Amino acid sequence: MSIVRFISSLISPALLANRLGRWSPLPLRLIVGYGFMAHGYAKIVKHPENFAAILHALNVPAPHFMAWATIAIELLGGLAIFVGAFVPLVTAPMIAVLLVATFTVHLQFGFTSIKLMAVTSAGPQFGPPGYETDLLYLACLVALVLGGAGPFAVDSLLPWRKASKSSSTVCMSATGGPQ
Repeated sequence: MSIVRFISSLISPALLANRLGRWSPLPLRLIVGYGFMAHGYAKIVKHPENFAAILHALNVPAPHFMAWATIAIELLGGLAIFVGAFVPLVTAPMIAVLLVATFTVHLQFGFTSIKLMAVTSAGPQFGPPGYETDLLYLACLVALVLGGAGPFAVDSLLPWRKASKSSSTVCMSATGGPQ
């Protein structure tokens, strides 16, 4: 076998997908989990009352309660996604937070999240963010729900997950494929 053929077989998309595909949820979990936690932490550092005032200005009902609920969802949901725990369960409130942010704040500014307006002596100046990042977070959350939390996930350690995996493995091996 020539060296070129050998190297091309190592970087074959099909071979890489077969070998590395199971790892694809890991970077999704890490970036989405960290991103949500960072946003929740920023709201805590900048004082939840300030966030409640923003929600009030946006006519969100019960702004103080919603501010704390959003912070809790971002911090706890982000942590759960980061470690791969209860992913299908925590995804629903996280998607709700994203949809509210999209429709109340970001939609009016268009798709693009990064709008470079100018570069000054103080540094780059950006315009208001669009809904692009919200859609990326939504897509990652849906991918994690549909594809599973992947390796190093707390979900894979839960007893009912082990039972469902072993029964699906038995079904697959007995029939030669998934049912």
